[in-house]
Amino acid sequence: MTSSEPAVFALNTSRSFGEAAAAAANTELLPHEERQFEDGEFKVRPLCSVRNRHVFVIQSLYAEAHQSVCDKLCRLLFFLGAVRDAGASRVTAVMPYLCFSRKDQRSKPRDPVTTRYVASLLESAGATQVLTMDVHNVAAFQNAFRIPAEHLEALPLLLEPVSAIALEMDVAIVSPDIGGVRRAMVFRERLARRTRQVISSAFVEKHRSAGVVSGERVVGDVEGRTVILVDDLVSRGTTLARAAEACRHHGALQVWATVAHGVFAADAEAVLESARLNRLVTTNTIPPFRLSPAFVTRSLQVINAAPMFGEAIARLCDGRSLVELQGT
Repeated sequence: MTSSEPAVFALNTSRSFGEAAAAAANTELLPHEERQFEDGEFKVRPLCSVRNRHVFVIQSLYAEAHQSVCDKLCRLLFFLGAVRDAGASRVTAVMPYLCFSRKDQRSKPRDPVTTRYVASLLESAGATQVLTMDVHNVAAFQNAFRIPAEHLEALPLLLEPVSAIALEMDVAIVSPDIGGVRRAMVFRERLARRTRQVISSAFVEKHRSAGVVSGERVVGDVEGRTVILVDDLVSRGTTLARAAEACRHHGALQVWATVAHGVFAADAEAVLESARLNRLVTTNTIPPFRLSPAFVTRSLQVINAAPMFGEAIARLCDGRSLVELQGT
């Protein structure tokens, strides 16, 4: 292996995703060690030379039963530092799902801006570049970093299953809140261009106070149409459920949803069952391990995002543009 080839690592909890991404980059994962100590501390290190190499470290930052978000973030930071100390020329943190990106501004007095704090941690640990997918606020994400911050869109992946529906029936692309209108509009424009169909759009009012979501007014025409709800992620599912109910109340025939990241926290399955979504399309940046196999089979379609990340890794290593990956 030459020094011009990417040196790709994936920490243990993202190994399967990393293997698929590495294969798409026409390489293999390099060996590393993650050792757990009795008191909960750990060490992580590469098991091969990375001197003068462009190192990519894959770690999707979502919580699991045996590793919290903070555990995963800490392991990533330590590994970035280890490869930097071992002589890597460049270090790219590849985070298919980036934790803490939802808190990107102060909405209340003395609120933390955790997007910026995470950026500082990654930079301090040795990252010279970051790569992620569909953060909550792209501008806030890019402004938080002083190093190159590359952002992939799940939209090209999510368009595929939706396009077939748009060719068969009238479709309305709907944002479940006003904050996601731009995301939904881009989705609508790309879908219209792909299918050469007239696609309408709408959004649903949303109010959040003390964690309680309300609002059911639909701005736009969804009557007699199949609604495609477009959002960046689903956590408990209350936003999608509320929007789906509002659209059905206003005459929607079917309700689909597309989200880049399926967090599926707490009682998400029960909430989404009550929403009566015809289909929920997401990617595997977070595996749907919190959902029952029956629900996954019946209601979920998971698109593999690893090949897109693999192609992005190959392009970043060669100095090529990522624009073509977005299908613009």
